[in-house]
This record gives sequence, C-alpha cells and structure tokens, in this order.
Amino acid sequence: MSHLIDTFGAFVDRQAPAHPVRARRLLIAAYEAKKWQMRLAPDRGLPPSKRELCLIMMQSILDCLRRPEHSAMVSLFVPCEPLTALGVHPYSVEGLSCYLTGAGAYRAFLDHTVEDGVPETLCSYHRVFLGAAGMHVMPAPRFVLHTNLACDANQLTFRNLAGRFHIPDFAVDVPFAHSEEAVRYVAEQLRKMVRFIEDCSGQKLPEEALRAAVGRSARTAKNYRRYLSLQNDHWLSGDVTSELYAAFMNHVLLGTPQVERFSQMCLEDVQNAPPRSGLNLLWLHTIPFWQQPVRQRLNFSDRVRIAACDMSYEGLVHMDASKPYESMAARMVYSGFNGSAEYRVKAALQAARTVGADGVVYFCHWGCKATLGAAQMVKQSLEAAGFPTLILDGDGCDPGNSSDGQVSTRLDAFLELLEARNS
Repeated sequence: MSHLIDTFGAFVDRQAPAHPVRARRLLIAAYEAKKWQMRLAPDRGLPPSKRELCLIMMQSILDCLRRPEHSAMVSLFVPCEPLTALGVHPYSVEGLSCYLTGAGAYRAFLDHTVEDGVPETLCSYHRVFLGAAGMHVMPAPRFVLHTNLACDANQLTFRNLAGRFHIPDFAVDVPFAHSEEAVRYVAEQLRKMVRFIEDCSGQKLPEEALRAAVGRSARTAKNYRRYLSLQNDHWLSGDVTSELYAAFMNHVLLGTPQVERFSQMCLEDVQNAPPRSGLNLLWLHTIPFWQQPVRQRLNFSDRVRIAACDMSYEGLVHMDASKPYESMAARMVYSGFNGSAEYRVKAALQAARTVGADGVVYFCHWGCKATLGAAQMVKQSLEAAGFPTLILDGDGCDPGNSSDGQVSTRLDAFLELLEARNS
C-alpha cells in the first residue's frame, strides 16, 4: 500500500476506539473525495466500462455509510432484486471490508475481534467488519439477509451482527444438491424472505417491480456471458480491483439499471478492443487487490491479465423474468460454489475454455476452509484437462496473512512456465 494510504488508515485506527463516529466521517470524506477524483480525473488506463464500474461501487459504499436506515445488510450470494425493487440498498459486509482494507483502516478492527474472542482463523472479510461494527464505526442497517451458500462463516457472522445491532435477520438455506427440487425449495424460502422484507420495510413489493428487476438481471447475465466469450480473441486492459468489483456488481447489485448498463458497456469495450496479445488467466476465488506484487504483474499489463474470475460469473445462469423466484433460486442452487468441489471444477473448466485461459490461479484465501480443503483436488482436475494451475496462498483482506516475497516468486515462476508452453 502507498504511504498516504498507510498514514490515513493509521489515523482512522487511532480515532476509532474513542471517536467511532469521527472515524466513520473520515472514511466517508475519503471515499467521497476518491469518487470525485474518479469522476473528474479517471484512470485513462481503464476502459469506459471499468471507469463506470468504479463509480457505481464507490456510490454503493457511500450509500451504505450515509443512509444505513434505508439499507439491508446482505451476504454476497443473497439475491437482492427484491431490495432493488423496493428501493432498499444492499449493505455488503464483504464490500465494506474491502473498502476498509483499501483505505488502510483495518488493523484496529482486526485487533478488536481478538479482544472479543473471535478466532483468528475466521475469514478476514468477516473479522474486519465484525471489528468495525464492534467499535461502532459501522452503522446499523434496517435488517439482515444471509445464506449458507459458499461460506460457513456466514452463519456465525450475520447472526452475531443482527444481535449486535438489535435488528431482525433472515437466513436462506441452500441444499448441496443441484436439482429442480432444490430450486423449488429455495424459491419458497425466497418468497418468505420477501414477506420478511415487506414486514421490516413497511412496503409491499409489487410483482411487476420484482419481475422488472429479474429481467434486468437476465439481460445483464446474457451480456456478461457474451463479454467473457469475447475475452478469448480481444485484449481489454484492466486491473485487479475492477475484477473484484465485478463480483459485487453481479451479486449484491445485480438487477439494478446501473449494472445492466455496465454489462452493455463491457460488451461495447471488448468488441472495440484490439486482438488478444498476451496470457489469459482464469482466477478462482477472491483477489488480493491491495497486494503490490499482484498489482504490479496484473494491472494494465501487455503480458498477462485476469480474463475471468469465478466470483464474477458463477451465478449468471439463464433467468426467466416471468418466474422471478425460481430464477433467483436457480442462481443459488446451480452456483459453482454450491455443493462439492466437482461442481466448481466443472464451472472452472467451462470458463477456462470460454476465455481461452492459458492457466489458472487458485487463490487460497486464509480462513476459507472449503477453498483450502479442495485445493489439490481442483488443481489435479484442471491440469488433467490441460490447464496449468497455480495454488497461491494469501489473504484477500488482511495483509498480515500474506507474504509479498512468496507471492512475487510464485507468480513470476508460473508466468514464465505459461510463456514457455506458448512459445
């Protein structure tokens, strides 16, 4: 991280224990200033779609911090079209944790969780937010929505937060089986979730508004799948932060007009991009966007880029706006993150072939037991299908759990291997 970010983060850390509201205001001011900088002096290395992406994500974070009473806290894989249709803003725990780390303001929050008895092996995205909530830096939303999909820590974290903020919560259970019976089961839970949202918000959700939101999701998914298919032949510049933002676009903000427009801009940008000239990577799991060795090698590079990340595309199944509950349920049930690692391998192989991946990076995020446990099996399966795979250990949100030197050495060796295979 830069010296300026480190200095700012340390100042927020010092303010947080005794002056949590002041610390929050500092963060809001910094994010607002960054938003205006991105609007008035955007990074010219980014294509228009990814500049727009940065603005959408920043505004989303500001909405959470400024208007929490109009927000609902959500875990990453909860369908948010019902919230969008009612004008309730999704308050993303993982997204806010990323922004705290990006601002260098995370150490005090992690230390606070240790004092609270939270195990250090818990996912750092959750630990950072739990610490910030425990120190009263994060404001209380109206209610909580979460699911067991993909992350065992959700059951602990979101119930803890609901109790801490004294707000109601609703959990969506997703069976491991990929089946139409499971879709029907989850769809019925989503109907109950909508009734819960109506009770908490005091608003009635019109069916036509929900169908309109799911229709936008369906068009967004179609656009994004087409965008990925064009990555095989075109070279669109980008950075690792934008790839991580896309995961939030295609989950908590899916169904909004802004994200549908973003997907259209992605298509326009890639169609106008020059022919492919370097290595395509498929990245599995979260991305350590803050880590300098990753940024140095993958940001705006002519040599290599992330062509796709499974956290951005895993739930973009076919959707039917006339069946909104079944469509939202199908995204969860048929997610590559649901069920055994075999489903994830199958989804990864399909994506690798779609984008013409030269290799795969499987990021083992500290605290994610499912990802760590499946690492060798996923690597063997992908390599048997002809895709060299690097298992890269690190942490997506806590710089203290990762080694820059190790990441540099392993990434460099892997890229050299891929270049040698292609020569």
